[in-house]
Amino acid sequence: MGEKVCMFVWNHFTNDARVLRECTSLSESGYDVDLVCIHDPKEKNMPYFEERSENFHIYRVKRYPETLVALQRLYRFLIKNKGIGTLFLILWILLCFYLPIIFVPATVLIFLILKTELKRIIIKGNVVVRMILRGFSKNYVIYHSNDLNTLPQGYICAKWRISRKKLIYDSHEVQTSRTGYDGPFHGRLEKFLVKKIDSMIVENHTRAKYNEDLYGFYPNVVHNYPFKQILNSNEKVDIHKLLNLPADEKILLYQGGIQIGRGLDKLIQAAPKFNEGTLVLIGDGKIKPQLLKMVDEMGLQEKVKFIPKVYLSELPKYTRNAYLGFQVLNNVCFNHYSASSNKLFEYMMAGVPVVACDFPEIKRVVKENKTGICIDSHDPDQIASAVNQLLADEEFHEELSMNSRRASRKYNWEEEKNLFLKIYNEFMKVR
Repeated sequence: MGEKVCMFVWNHFTNDARVLRECTSLSESGYDVDLVCIHDPKEKNMPYFEERSENFHIYRVKRYPETLVALQRLYRFLIKNKGIGTLFLILWILLCFYLPIIFVPATVLIFLILKTELKRIIIKGNVVVRMILRGFSKNYVIYHSNDLNTLPQGYICAKWRISRKKLIYDSHEVQTSRTGYDGPFHGRLEKFLVKKIDSMIVENHTRAKYNEDLYGFYPNVVHNYPFKQILNSNEKVDIHKLLNLPADEKILLYQGGIQIGRGLDKLIQAAPKFNEGTLVLIGDGKIKPQLLKMVDEMGLQEKVKFIPKVYLSELPKYTRNAYLGFQVLNNVCFNHYSASSNKLFEYMMAGVPVVACDFPEIKRVVKENKTGICIDSHDPDQIASAVNQLLADEEFHEELSMNSRRASRKYNWEEEKNLFLKIYNEFMKVR
């Protein structure tokens, strides 16, 4: 068995492509990798433990503490069964009257847990504690925290011990400028913890320079490239059949999270101006109900279609249906502006030309390799114009498609993983 690595990630590890690539590469290179992630109680068939290979194991910690689960079940039962609920309420009021020292504080605490922000804090705290306990369960040599929300766990496990261990901070996002991270807390937390790490990884040089300006050092750069795929593979899921579309209908594809700031509202606004083709969005997310409502209100049910999130291993089979792909992030924060999104390279692997935003990292790849058209992603008219150009000029489209396949030979994980493994191997040299 090789050196033991404990990696943390704050998700269910069902569609995290980057973490999968990193764990796979480490395990294939002889490291013994345990990935600690979160169990999803809504998925009945999701295991708490998986053995992906001899050297790669997955441990999912419980999201909810048992006491909270019991309280929620009791609350739902009493709401559903009103007669029993009424009797229980009367009894509880009597107990509050006769034993106020015990039951009045208990009432306040239960209310706070079930109905306020305290519930979310308890759930997150429970996950953090369970991750830390799992991190202390073996004699790991290296701890690897993916993003800021697992960095405290890595720091405690690596540094709060007699024999200190190495700690890698793998920041997939710009933690100080991203959607949902608006307050000062995250910046202060990262500023404190970044002084405690042994190495840091970011996904491109724009973000590395930002980090240097912020903290005074230039981190390692490991790009977010996908696994190499077999070129010209005909294995695919027939989207035309799935959506009951004519066989010759052109699929104009977006794949990824249905989240704010991805430019998806602009895509739908542009859709009526597409000269042909069907806009297909593959994925799920918070704003999907809003987009569905938008499609209904605009009467675009025949022009815009949705497919639920699919597993990463299956996604290329869908991508190969596309005539073109979209990567139209909006400049809502530096995290979006500096992105070099994985889906850009997934389209490239499938030989699918892109209509992409003109942000620095994305624009550099698209322009240098001539794999698509860059536009102002905030302007539906520009999106529509680029789409119509690719629809009208088959020769130009084919040129971009060939360029994409050619570029995929260098923008792939098989090449990039050597930079990633070098970080780990350097640690082993100085032990």
